[in-house]
Amino acid sequence: MYFIDNDKIYDLFNEVSKKLIIPSFKNLKSDQINYKNNTEIVTLIDIEVEKYLQNKLVNFINNSYFVGEEIYTNNKNIIDFYKQKQYCWTVDPIDGTSNYVKGKENFAIMIALSYSSTIIQSWIYKPITQQFFYSKLNEGTYLNSKKIKIKKSNPMCESIGSISTKYWDINLDNKIKILKNNFKKIDHYGSIGCEYIDIVLGKRDFTILSKLSPWDHLPGVLMVREAGGYDSHFDGLKYKFNQISKNLIVSSSKNLNNEIINIIKEIK
Repeated sequence: MYFIDNDKIYDLFNEVSKKLIIPSFKNLKSDQINYKNNTEIVTLIDIEVEKYLQNKLVNFINNSYFVGEEIYTNNKNIIDFYKQKQYCWTVDPIDGTSNYVKGKENFAIMIALSYSSTIIQSWIYKPITQQFFYSKLNEGTYLNSKKIKIKKSNPMCESIGSISTKYWDINLDNKIKILKNNFKKIDHYGSIGCEYIDIVLGKRDFTILSKLSPWDHLPGVLMVREAGGYDSHFDGLKYKFNQISKNLIVSSSKNLNNEIINIIKEIK
């Protein structure tokens, strides 16, 4: 298995942040902001950052594939790369674009490296706070070179987290509305990457998801796993990014995951 030196990715994050992201933060022009699929906000900076990262990353590993959020908009077939026995980069150039546009700091750059069906490394960087998180399969999760572990797990009634509000089928949508009453607090950041980070840091407990775009979840799922957290679909099986699914729970512990699943099963 081939692994990448974390310093290479840190330098890449630093470069692209200074060249493209920070200069336009709170300084975006109206013609730099658009919408894809008529609903999702995207900026020219998202597109430029993704191109910059693609050009650099594919040179780190010969014949590696690249899956990016913005490229996917125009070429859905890139998802088939995950079916190949080959290294694949997955990138979200700016996770939390809406926050970025509004001048809020809750956004991040996210990268994951997978081989076939296994996520082997991931990196998340917050340009404003310059926090650099990274994970390596079977070796843990780190913040700026310091290993971090999830220290405690709250029971469901004391848990804080987020729940997707769209993309459920009718039956599940009704169950999710009832499920929300079982938690201490439900909110969201507008950046799933930042939520994953705070699960690792013990500031949040869970997220329940219905839209599983790989660039949103590969980086954070590995970080939570390597920090001692847990993830599964509603059937109890671990997250499989190379297969189609419309639900996922990622939380601070297996106990919390199972507690959530059991409540979902009990709701009529």
